[in-house]
Amino acid sequence: MPAQRPTRDHYVHWETVTTRWADIDVYGHMNNARYFEIIDTVVNNHLEQATGTDIRSLPAIGVVAEVGCRYFAEVGYPAPVDVGVYVEKVGNSSVIYKVGLFQGPGDEAAAEGTFVHVYVDNTDPVRPVVPMPEEIRAAVTPLLR
Repeated sequence: MPAQRPTRDHYVHWETVTTRWADIDVYGHMNNARYFEIIDTVVNNHLEQATGTDIRSLPAIGVVAEVGCRYFAEVGYPAPVDVGVYVEKVGNSSVIYKVGLFQGPGDEAAAEGTFVHVYVDNTDPVRPVVPMPEEIRAAVTPLLR
C-alpha cells in the first residue's frame, strides 16, 4: 500500500528555497542528497531564528542521529520549493522533525523527510548525550503537532 502524501496543513514553520542547476541529476530531477541538505538547513535556520543565537555556541548541540525521506513526486529546476516543518516528538535529549517539500501550487508534498536531532555536550570531546538546552526546547515546542 503506498504511503499517504502529507498536505500543507500538516506543517507549522515555512521557508522557501530555490533549486539550482547543480541540484538536478542525470534523470532531470533533484538528487536525493540535496533533499537532505535542504531539510538540515531549514531545521537549523528555524532554530537560529527562534532562539536568536548561534546554536553552535550553546553548551549542548543537536547532532543528526537519523534521517530519512519518502519521495512522492519529482522536484525539479528551476522552481522554488516550499519547505514546511513540524515536530513529531520532543524528548529529554532529542527532537523528531517532519519536513515536507512542496513544489508548485499543489497541496500534496513532493517528499517528506524525518530528521532526528540528539543533543550532546558541546564542551566534551566524547560528546555524551545531555538534555537539550531550554532555548531549543522553547524553539521546537511551538512546532509540535
